Amino acid sequence: MDRLFCFGLGYSAETLGRDLMARGWQVGGTTRDRARAAALAAQGFAPILWPGDGAGQVAAAIRGAAILSSVPPDAAGDPVLAAFGPDIAAAGAPWIGYFSTTGVYGDHGGAWVNEETPCSPANPRARARLAAEARWQALGAHVFRLAGIYGPGRSTIGALRAGTQRRIVKPGQIFSRIHVADIAAAVAASLAAPRPGRIYNLADDLPCPPEDVVDEGARLLGVPPPPTEPFEGAPLSAMARAFYADSKRVSNARLRHELGVALTYPTYREGLAALVRDQARTSFS
Repeated sequence: MDRLFCFGLGYSAETLGRDLMARGWQVGGTTRDRARAAALAAQGFAPILWPGDGAGQVAAAIRGAAILSSVPPDAAGDPVLAAFGPDIAAAGAPWIGYFSTTGVYGDHGGAWVNEETPCSPANPRARARLAAEARWQALGAHVFRLAGIYGPGRSTIGALRAGTQRRIVKPGQIFSRIHVADIAAAVAASLAAPRPGRIYNLADDLPCPPEDVVDEGARLLGVPPPPTEPFEGAPLSAMARAFYADSKRVSNARLRHELGVALTYPTYREGLAALVRDQARTSFS
């Protein structure tokens, strides 16, 4: 394999694509924004506008390529499979991947979950994800259940610097998270050792309360953490409130043992420290 096509060249897929292009791969994919398409092309990607006028190019672009979808389902189901399901089935892809979410497990009261844990998604978005997983697995896709994603440009470090970080506390709440660079490493490992239909949790080694991450970011920056906001009564969007409805610790044992992935950022402490160092180097370069 040396070609990858990504339905949805978003944050994680773009990071993976850059890593693969550095190894000589050709990477294309879809974006719905014309300006973003131009920015991706400037980096060496081969973007196609979709939804948009590039839909007719997709069938040719995916033929014989590894395929990854990071496009979430909508109210009507999975839009990629609705538009291109037969094309994907006929493409002869040597590898197919689908980015899902650990939200499909639902709430486990802070207990550990792994890929064999029965899923009990608690909200319509997570139920739609689980249904989409099954359809992609029927095509032989590897399913990657992603924990909370952070990395350059998307972390508590940036939010603290911008003064927008909140510190909401819900007793007993536990989240898992994963650095975007480790997502890319995990997918690259799967590309090198395909197991069609396999599910992998992508999460780091240290699930924890969300306020612990905020406190560590503030410590690294040498600033006071924002004031505590009790979850009950905190002004939150419906999506954010649903996010806090699930509490669980996500095991990454299969990722480590089966794919042999050693996380570059095994906990949020290493990940946040690296972001602070990288920002400092950028500021003085």
